[in-house]
Amino acid sequence: MQFEKVLSQVASFLEGRGFRVGVVGALGLHAYGLTRATADLDLVVERKAQPALLGLLDSLGYERLNVSDGYSNHLHALPSLGRLDLIYVDGSTADTLFAEARQVQLFPGLDAWVPRSEHLAAMKVPAMKNDPARTLQEMADIQFLLGLENVDEGAIRAQLERHGLIERFHEIKQAIARARP
Repeated sequence: MQFEKVLSQVASFLEGRGFRVGVVGALGLHAYGLTRATADLDLVVERKAQPALLGLLDSLGYERLNVSDGYSNHLHALPSLGRLDLIYVDGSTADTLFAEARQVQLFPGLDAWVPRSEHLAAMKVPAMKNDPARTLQEMADIQFLLGLENVDEGAIRAQLERHGLIERFHEIKQAIARARP
């Protein structure tokens, strides 16, 4: 997938219309120093942008795999344009997320907004809860985020607890303790 091309096109479209967009998922983690293989581009977008964004993606030839108020997934027949997974946020969530995001150069000449590490972790919790097959990868990502300097561990713990996954927090903390020399 040509991440740079797709990100540039989608972000330019959204920002040109006054909508906020951030990079999450594997590329968001990459901005914090964790590089891992990925086959899709994950973005967080203001919910009010959804109708316009769906129209853009339709016009570019993306197939709608799933659309709901909070999420949409899109796949292009051309592997170079790949898969897009979108998370839609609104109200105070959007204001907090984007106010605390930082701009990072993900590709030469292409800066993107990336949410705080705690917000990236918070997005992984429902993914883990809704698709248990993703649990190990999501826990590994959360473990990495918990290891970052100045991370708000309490905020991440609260998200796991809110979703009934507090035992996962304890598992991650035990793994971190075992990994320390």
